[in-house]
Amino acid sequence: MIDPQLFKGTGVAVITPLQNHDIDYDALTNIVEHLLAGGVDYIVALGTTGEAVVLSDEECQSVLQHIIKVVNKRCPIVAGMFGSNNTALICEKIEKFDFTGVDAILSSSPSYVKPTQDGIFAHYLAIEKVSPVPIIIYNVPSRTASNIEAQTLIKLARHSKKFIGVKDASGDMDQAHYLIQNKPEHFLALSGDDPSCFHFLTSGGDGVISVIANAYPRQWSSMVQYIAHGKIESAKLINSQLNPLHKWLYIEGNPTGIKAAMEHLDFCSRDIRLPMLPFTNRNSIHLKTAMDLAQVQLQD
Repeated sequence: MIDPQLFKGTGVAVITPLQNHDIDYDALTNIVEHLLAGGVDYIVALGTTGEAVVLSDEECQSVLQHIIKVVNKRCPIVAGMFGSNNTALICEKIEKFDFTGVDAILSSSPSYVKPTQDGIFAHYLAIEKVSPVPIIIYNVPSRTASNIEAQTLIKLARHSKKFIGVKDASGDMDQAHYLIQNKPEHFLALSGDDPSCFHFLTSGGDGVISVIANAYPRQWSSMVQYIAHGKIESAKLINSQLNPLHKWLYIEGNPTGIKAAMEHLDFCSRDIRLPMLPFTNRNSIHLKTAMDLAQVQLQD
């Protein structure tokens, strides 16, 4: 089984670029090369940012296989495993999935049904039984309507080393602190919330699965590495330079904002599938202004 330490540092929840609502594979190639050149440690395909829930199963496999081909073993690849609040169905999906070239999966807790902590624990045990690769748990209460408590994460990590980490997008720093202080050594605490990432990592977190790193892989990776090597002031400077962008990246939801940012950088269009709508021109102007300012500061 792959070494969990490979998922420290900077992972990127890569977008799925679209053109006239169809997947733009040429743009996807360029984005992946941009991420690798920027020094990211691994790539997460088919996550929330990758719009996996509005892609067909065939499109998901096609996107994933394209990323695997472009990466060509230059970094680990994590596949998002979403699409059901029914444990049996997500397990069936995993059993039928082609995991060739995939090093781990990222899977959120069931949405809408709001299970108890015991129910969440049992859900992940069912996934652990069928997954042929390690599992990164995704805690994103703003989307699932239920929080995975730190005690539940620790219990899962102690139950099986197939659980190698959590992407914590709760934004709850008290919970993050408890997890970081009490988790097993093999289990990684990964920030899933870019605005609080700096504080998460300086509190002892192991890394991040980032959205903004689609646009700024080199800078974000540098910030993460600075923190890992104790160069906090250097990391703080990068964080402060990019921090004003977060408001505009999320003002209309994700991946609406980051797709607009990637359009400003000439990687792809802002095209997105319903029920999300493309970033509005009004906010696009604000985002572009913030990006231009950040670019000047980053070059100083």
